[in-house]
Amino acid sequence: MENLKPFDGLHCETTATGTLLKHIGIELSEPMLFGLGEGLSFIYWKMKTMDFPFLGGRIKTDLLTQHICKNLGLELNVHETSSKVKAWQAVRQLLDEGQPVGLKLDAYYLEYFTKPFHFAGHYVAIYGYDDEHAYLVDTRQQGGSVKTSLASLALARAEKGPMSSKNLYYTIAGNMENVDLKEVLIAAMVNNAKQYLAPTISNISYKGMLKTSEEVMNWFKTSQAIESEFKMAASLMEKAGTGGALFRNLYRDFIKESYDLLGIEQLAVVHHEFVQIALLWTSLSELFNQIAETASFDAVQQASAIFKTLATKEKNAMEILASL
Repeated sequence: MENLKPFDGLHCETTATGTLLKHIGIELSEPMLFGLGEGLSFIYWKMKTMDFPFLGGRIKTDLLTQHICKNLGLELNVHETSSKVKAWQAVRQLLDEGQPVGLKLDAYYLEYFTKPFHFAGHYVAIYGYDDEHAYLVDTRQQGGSVKTSLASLALARAEKGPMSSKNLYYTIAGNMENVDLKEVLIAAMVNNAKQYLAPTISNISYKGMLKTSEEVMNWFKTSQAIESEFKMAASLMEKAGTGGALFRNLYRDFIKESYDLLGIEQLAVVHHEFVQIALLWTSLSELFNQIAETASFDAVQQASAIFKTLATKEKNAMEILASL
């Protein structure tokens, strides 16, 4: 696709969807896409099959793009099939028609990942292929415009497991001619805040942070691999496609952009809060690295206290947004 402009992003779903949007003439910043996608949340997730807990900072996979398209009045077409052959035929036909396609897959099989790991909620945009390779857009840290073999792509798309889908692919069509961005921004902030403030289970949003403040001590006491586990958790918070500070940097910048457009004073207050919140999340990742290096229980207790502080600060900030 000669005229494709890859989206330069830090988070996989906003990068893939941003690339598809740029192709239809819609250029928004990554913080704006994350905010319009009503993306901010938190989850503490631990299953018996998992070595250590997963700490996530966004809403469930697939929902971000759905919210972006709903809020911008765009047509989102999502397809799944259990057939690898049909899955590739459908994507190839769209590419032949000049249409870039969003794919959801398991990052483990992508050949350009220098440290492969299983994560079946990864997104890329595909914009071309030849006899051997698929040409993709991934995050800045994964190389931006990259390629992987068609065989590896087929394995990645068909992998089963947590967060996986059946060879999911999607396209976006439409324009923003009839969209009042100012109205949409307020609606997205209010929707995200209301969802955040009403978690359905105790391991989500601010309640999840309170739970983590207790569980982090149990995790430390029972861990058989403190160094590797806490180091990985720190990396996931700060570096693994979150935009830093477990997505709080992106949301902070979204609130700032919204304030600049709307001039609503409450947003200046919320932005100030998220500046502090983002710094606290970064200090948490630093504490997790310290725990990994020193096995210090004092650092664990400090981390526990920060989770409690974050629960209060985020709940307060979201209550302001919910009242807009």
